[in-house]
Amino acid sequence: MTITAPAPPSTLPTRVVADGPVETGPELRFRPRRFTFDGALSVAGSMVSALALMWIIYERMMPWSGVVGFWICWYVVFLVIFTNVVWLRERNRLAVVDQFAAALVSGAAVLVLVALGLVISYTIARGALALRPNFFLETMRITGPLDPLTSGGALHAMVGTLEQVGLGVLFSVPLGIATGLYLNEVKGRLARLVRTVVDAMSALPSIVAGLFIFASVILTFGQQKTGFAASLALTVMMMPIITRTAEVVFRLVPGGLREASYALGAPQWRTVLLVVLPTARSSLVTAVILGVARGVGETAPVLLTAGFTGAMNANPFEGQQVSLPLYIFNYVRYPQPEMIARAYGAALVLLLIVMILFVAARLVGGNGPGQLGRRQRRKARSVGGAT
Repeated sequence: MTITAPAPPSTLPTRVVADGPVETGPELRFRPRRFTFDGALSVAGSMVSALALMWIIYERMMPWSGVVGFWICWYVVFLVIFTNVVWLRERNRLAVVDQFAAALVSGAAVLVLVALGLVISYTIARGALALRPNFFLETMRITGPLDPLTSGGALHAMVGTLEQVGLGVLFSVPLGIATGLYLNEVKGRLARLVRTVVDAMSALPSIVAGLFIFASVILTFGQQKTGFAASLALTVMMMPIITRTAEVVFRLVPGGLREASYALGAPQWRTVLLVVLPTARSSLVTAVILGVARGVGETAPVLLTAGFTGAMNANPFEGQQVSLPLYIFNYVRYPQPEMIARAYGAALVLLLIVMILFVAARLVGGNGPGQLGRRQRRKARSVGGAT
């Protein structure tokens, strides 16, 4: 008697029909966002093909002209050709959709980078002539429009910008983070009203913030235009951005961390102080960066509240004080090339200051949740070696 072992079950996917299950072959799996050599060749070939086709249409067949229109049409043709190439290669609808979306998003990212690069390169080209040692060490107190670039500078504007933005950050960051905690952690009776007010203030024009401080502080209390008044106007603009971003960041903190803290008997204030804030610290830096980015380049509120001066004033609480955006706005309108060069030089310095502030904020923010810093990793290795 011969015993026949049962055949192993088939691993091929099946579909049920009227006569019974039928094997349909191996299942095709698609891994999105994969990068292969064939994919790179498809992108390069589609770009070259679209470029050749658009050159023939623009230069030989149609009476069209314009660089912007040429590249827009090239990108549309590239997407069409690339989509068909992916379909012929993959025969998978999911792969076609994934590659098309990747090409679309990558094109948008490249467009933003090109625009940003053009702005920065143009500013560098126009402002590099003014970046001399005297530009960082002198003011415009004794410099006129016809004086050469070897005279005068923007030292007073740099000091004014740092003081005004610094005071604005000092006022807006604690208020914004505290308001975000109230909206997300406390959730009191006034949370809905506060959220509505914050949303309305987020879309507030900068000139309205300057008029508010000008009417409430300068006119009502009889104060003079100072850098402190300008910092208050910047605070009005920065605080809603920081509040909304901080609220979103606090929502991303896992609820299990709060529950574990409460289970250990910690009160709410201690949970917020020792669990929520440390977990969200690196992400709160983004809120500060967005707030600084909103206020550092504003001109209208500073013009209404700080005035303008060509001399150095390091005291933000007394006397008029100029900032780099106001310096740029005032001198770029002059017809003299030297004054325009000084304005572009100040714009370049403003870009450098913003970059330095952002890098410093990232260093202060540290690593994200669950990531050990350099000192923590070194301490963990020493403890592991000792054990």
